[in-house]
Amino acid sequence: MHMASDTSNDSAEQDWRLQVDLGAGEHRSTLETILERLGRPTIVKEVQASAPHDVVITHDGKLLFAYAADQATLNAARSAIEGVLREDSIQASMRVSHWDDQLDQWLQTDPPPSGADLQARQAAERDAEAPDSRTLVASVGREIRAEFEQSLRNYAGELGVQCEIVEHPHLLTTQVAFTVTGPKRRLDEFTRALKAEERATIRTETAVMGSPL
Repeated sequence: MHMASDTSNDSAEQDWRLQVDLGAGEHRSTLETILERLGRPTIVKEVQASAPHDVVITHDGKLLFAYAADQATLNAARSAIEGVLREDSIQASMRVSHWDDQLDQWLQTDPPPSGADLQARQAAERDAEAPDSRTLVASVGREIRAEFEQSLRNYAGELGVQCEIVEHPHLLTTQVAFTVTGPKRRLDEFTRALKAEERATIRTETAVMGSPL
């Protein structure tokens, strides 16, 4: 799910987010009250009856977050949360955001963003599309280097970025370097993929080396 610093970001399913700011006061006791009541079977059934998908609830300090796969599900969760807040006369502000895959960030939809927010979003979009070029180095076993290179070349092709293998005398035999050129947001995706692939190959090699013959 797409989550920022408040949670992990491992799946593309929860694309809608409700952020509830509890403001000043006893945040811990307020959060405990809300979470306890949202877990009641009657409220869970109400949310499920309104929309059949799961809702993920988490919190960070004075902030409560609800994540859902679609807007209808999030609206059902919001109604349940608002009902709990009314019961205890708890004041809170709410914001709804939708995940943007291209910008790799949450974009506020409700309340509508201000003029300054729109300008910042447009500037971020222009920056994400600006051309860039990077040289990235990864460590990889010699036995699977060719497979590693091909995997990253294939992914670069999917992203639509140019990818060249760097041949440099100072590189170790267990290192491979790529020069990639394209929009900055695509290069960010390639960089994350390279690091993930590098970690995966290291884990695989370690497991093979540690296994009995």
